Amino acid sequence: MKKQPYFLYFVFTLAFALAWTVTAMASQRSPSDSNQQTLIELERGWNDAFYRQDVAFIEALLADEFMATYDDGSLGDKARELTLTAEFNQQVESATQEDFTVRTFGDAAVVWFTLRLVGIRQGQRAEIAFRYTDVWIQRDGRWQCVSTQSTRISAESSG
Repeated sequence: MKKQPYFLYFVFTLAFALAWTVTAMASQRSPSDSNQQTLIELERGWNDAFYRQDVAFIEALLADEFMATYDDGSLGDKARELTLTAEFNQQVESATQEDFTVRTFGDAAVVWFTLRLVGIRQGQRAEIAFRYTDVWIQRDGRWQCVSTQSTRISAESSG
């Protein structure tokens, strides 16, 4: 019977150690998970702002040294991206972002996703999809995009 207090002490100590370990692991994952969610929200905000022609929102997201590689292979800087936003005049019925993958590396991150567009092009209903790779840095406490690259997905590989 005298062994029971030691057994209870052992169980209590083990439970405390396990709870502490789980809490420590959760707190270590939390900033990364939080950054991933923030970056997905920024990507969605950028997409929405583009179709609303909200140049100010996008200007705040893009780093001054921002560079884009568009699906036709052309390059653009921050000024071109803002001009494209201001001059956008296509009829888009839906623009859906999906399949997000986010990897953070300290103050840098890479975001991959698919954008599916449905709209009217040359009087015909059109559906097209793009895969994006965006590179972000955390500067002065906020995330800014320094690079984007888009690739049009052919109908055969879009599934």
